[in-house]
Amino acid sequence: MKLYREAFKAMGTPCEIQLYAKTKVQAQRAAGLIIADVRRLEARYSRYRTDSFLSDINRVAMAGGRISVDKETEGLLNYAATCYGQSKGLFDITSGILRRAWDFKSGELPSKVQVQELLDKIGWEKLRWAPPVLEFPIAGMEIDFGGIVKEYAADRAASLSLQAGVRRGLVNLGGDIKVIGPRPDGEPWRIGIRHPGHKEAAMGMLLLHEGAIASSGDYERCIVLDGVRYGHVLNPQTGWPVRHLASVTVVSDLCVVAGSASTIAMLKEANGSAWLQNLGLPHFWVNMEGETGGSLEEGSIEAVAMVQNSERQAAITVLNEF
Repeated sequence: MKLYREAFKAMGTPCEIQLYAKTKVQAQRAAGLIIADVRRLEARYSRYRTDSFLSDINRVAMAGGRISVDKETEGLLNYAATCYGQSKGLFDITSGILRRAWDFKSGELPSKVQVQELLDKIGWEKLRWAPPVLEFPIAGMEIDFGGIVKEYAADRAASLSLQAGVRRGLVNLGGDIKVIGPRPDGEPWRIGIRHPGHKEAAMGMLLLHEGAIASSGDYERCIVLDGVRYGHVLNPQTGWPVRHLASVTVVSDLCVVAGSASTIAMLKEANGSAWLQNLGLPHFWVNMEGETGGSLEEGSIEAVAMVQNSERQAAITVLNEF
């Protein structure tokens, strides 16, 4: 088998597919299915497209009202509801409206009044979700699947590759990575853990035969004023940036679980590392002081060749809807 690579851009980020296949035609067919599905999900759930279904939902939310959703959207909403409960309200898909106050290109902080006005319209508990009907009793709310859809797309990509008969490869959607299967010689994939303070540097290397890896961090966008750094990961309960962890990386069977777990840990701030330890998934974190920790530290970053069965069972098992 030969290695075939396909680079493309979707969901606002560079993406890459690496597949081992017997023929170029087989690899191209699998890659084509994956790219088409990623772009389908982008067209359906992008908040930047006025013709997306998410925009249809948010037009109803802005006016106050109800809308019926399809099965796929129902599954995403059910997963969001579970994450909201698992995180005690910190993982909240209604919190995207905080970007109206936070402009990280401006170099200025929002006023407390601006933030508070938005907080009044944030809170999953303020919605009425009785599948398949989603109701917005309070006008001016909004939902955003940004913390779920890209990871969900990575998981779907692996399934589509397997359906196309390609069982060894890797899908990287802007750092959300799903391993389809090991290399033909049985060797694992080497995946670098990005350094939160240096874009081109790696903190370490993970070896994965299977599973998924996702990271959350505040290194992409920030405002620095009077020596204080304000990152773009915002606490939906306060409206202000989290301050404790700089980045979190989680390994799981499913990319959507790894992604939501890393985000929840960031949002839990000082309690994030303990929460991850209790969750039981392999993880690695870096705090604002540059200290590191997690089950993937202790000289074992390169030792995680596979997600162990006991760790699989500890994952958040909430994707039955999909």
